[in-house]
Amino acid sequence: MALTLYNSLSHAKEPFRPLRPDAVGMYACGPTVWDFAHIGNARMVVVFDLLYRLLRHSFRTVTYVRNITDVDDKIIDAARRNGEAIDALTKRTADAFHAHMAALGALPPTIEPRATEHIGEMVAMIQALIAKGHAYEAQGHVLFAVQTDTHYGHLSRQTQEGILEGARVEVAPYKRDPADFVLWKPSTGDQPGWDSPWGRGRPGWHIECSAMAERYLGETFDIHGGGRDLIFPHHENEIAQSSCAHGGKPLARTWVHNGFITVRGEKMAKSVGNIVTVNDLLPRYDGETIRLTLLSAQYRQGLDWTDDAVEQAKKSLDRWYRAAGNARPAATVDATFLAALEDDLNTPEAFARLHGLADAALAGDASAAASLKASANLMGVLDKDADAWFRAVPVGTGKDQIEGLIAERTAAKKSKNFAEADRIRKLLLDQGIVLEDAANGTTWRRSS
Repeated sequence: MALTLYNSLSHAKEPFRPLRPDAVGMYACGPTVWDFAHIGNARMVVVFDLLYRLLRHSFRTVTYVRNITDVDDKIIDAARRNGEAIDALTKRTADAFHAHMAALGALPPTIEPRATEHIGEMVAMIQALIAKGHAYEAQGHVLFAVQTDTHYGHLSRQTQEGILEGARVEVAPYKRDPADFVLWKPSTGDQPGWDSPWGRGRPGWHIECSAMAERYLGETFDIHGGGRDLIFPHHENEIAQSSCAHGGKPLARTWVHNGFITVRGEKMAKSVGNIVTVNDLLPRYDGETIRLTLLSAQYRQGLDWTDDAVEQAKKSLDRWYRAAGNARPAATVDATFLAALEDDLNTPEAFARLHGLADAALAGDASAAASLKASANLMGVLDKDADAWFRAVPVGTGKDQIEGLIAERTAAKKSKNFAEADRIRKLLLDQGIVLEDAANGTTWRRSS
């Protein structure tokens, strides 16, 4: 079947038809590099990585742009709190983001622009908006005049009154309308800033993505994505400023948004103390396990992060690795699995098909094992050597410790102290280590 995606702009599932039949352009909002990415950030990256992989499977050329926001008030505040230079903070956190997302199996985007490298494009877009009567200067700021855009609020399905009632909008005396948003703001001497027609300053958050998307994908492109929390105000404002700067042309034809993550039923919040970062998780879990957990619910639905959910993902991977073994991937992906993903990234249905292929493979069907490997690879998992997967050292158990206990057990068996040998076997089994005795010695693997 052909790919269908839920379009947040139309509030309906639609067949995906790119502007050009052989090429796709996709933009996803990347990190603001002031701290480690949490699992909500990671879900967005993994979801759009899956979509990127699926698009590459079907189209000859896919240009995936995911930006890095490296100028932002959060960054300024964090650097001040840390007593750290802004450049050092953004480099450290961007490097960590790249390492963490790679550990989750996310492919690098085709292009990864940084906001600070595209100030010229932002200034040019702001100038165009002023010239067309959609923006104005006030007290060193430049603001977008929302009343000049008759379509404002269409993505979030909000009226002007509704926007102001629940709104994440800054009320300031220099605004003509309380809903107007900042395109450019003045910088003090200790803040990052660039020369502009309106004085030394820095861009607002929303204009950054509009300018970088136009630079690499053109005035209108196929897919724009991000987390549901970005629908308003960020994506609503992107649409307004880009469309008004380009004579009414749409920014993106399809808008894709992933759902929220809760932690044991609660919204993640610093005040609750339940922010879970990828940096926290990687010492405890393999990145593939984290990735599969993030894909376990259909991307538009909420996902509750629990230890049980992670353990279930690990068990699924253990089962699939055992079923696929070291089979070579089939030349084609399983048709039922592919149809599930093409149905708005229906990962629960895709998981069900992988379990079906695993059933057949465990019953001795070699073609099912090859198909399982190819299909799971498309989803970004099952790409390790199966033996290496099962010999991965469990968290809290060092490899030297395992080998040392095996040596102690071997010595106990030689001295006919079978009770001690059994005790060591059970000790390791309780830590998830299975011993396998053979004529040439004892080997170990992780239990599945």
